[in-house]
This record gives sequence, structure tokens and C-alpha cells, in this order.
Amino acid sequence: MTKPFVAILMGSDSDLETMQTTVETLDKFHIAREVRVLSAHRTPDATHAYVKDADARGCAVFVAAAGMAAHLAGTVAALTHKPVIGVPMASGPLQGQDALLSTVQMPGGIPVACVAIGKAGAMNAAYLAAQILALGDQELAQWLADERRANASEILAEDKARREKLGSVEAGSTGHGTKHGK
Repeated sequence: MTKPFVAILMGSDSDLETMQTTVETLDKFHIAREVRVLSAHRTPDATHAYVKDADARGCAVFVAAAGMAAHLAGTVAALTHKPVIGVPMASGPLQGQDALLSTVQMPGGIPVACVAIGKAGAMNAAYLAAQILALGDQELAQWLADERRANASEILAEDKARREKLGSVEAGSTGHGTKHGK
């Protein structure tokens, strides 16, 4: 049996700078992935052929990044029953607002999960794909849980260091011995 993989599709090679975050995050979790540049509008036949082939070969999640009209995720979703995550690219005169709206406005029955515009969305697409795969992979689920705990510990350590550096007056205390307003 082939190991499930994530297919990352980009409408343009210029999207790679942003989508590199998706690639790196999937690699961190040892998730198999393929990266392709295919367009819903400029290469419709190649896009259809790739999605059908990847689906048959065990693709578990598709991540589709596109800007402006951003029809790539919707096109992919129309061709597969697997989860599709759309990443709106910050491009064109509207800097991704048009891509965001194009990605989320799918007709009922053809869902596309949509993440934030740009690099944060690219990273979250990888995490969402990992969470989907973790439903059937206990080791991956544990890695995700461990990372979440490590992130929380890091923030709490930063909070403690900041409070120690700046000093802190707890809510309800009088600060310097006087109450506010007196």
C-alpha cells in the first residue's frame, strides 16, 4: 500500500515563495508531498489529469494556492472527493482579497477549506493537512500534540520573562499605594 501524500498545486511558479512554508512544514512532520505548478485556467487539461492521477495514487489531501480569480482549489474540489485546502495568494491589485472570496465562495456540496491569505495561510494549510492525516496516524497525531505543547510552553516562558523584566502590578492591586482616581 502506498503511503498517503499531500499534493501542493500552485497556479503560478511565483507562488512558490509563499508555498515554501507549506513544503517545509510538511517535511518537518515527514509527510510525503508532491509540488506542481498547474493552472485552472491556463492548463485545465493538465490540471484535471494530475488531480485524477494523484487521487488514484493515494493523495489524501490537496492544497491549492492561487491568486486573483483563484479557481484552482474549486477546480480540484470538483475533480476529487478528498479534502481540498485553498490558500489565497496575496497578489494583484486587491492583494489577495479577491482570491480569498473566490476560494470561500464554493457551491454547496463541493467544499474547499480556506486558510488565511499568504504565508500564514500556507503554513496553516500544512498543519490542517497534517491534522487530517493524523486522524489515521497516531504517531503524527502525537507529533502535532507535542508541538502544540512546546509552543504553549514557549509563550508562557516569554510571558514570565517579560513580566520579570518589566515588573508587573497585578490587577486589583493599588500599584504605588494609591488607588486610581484619588
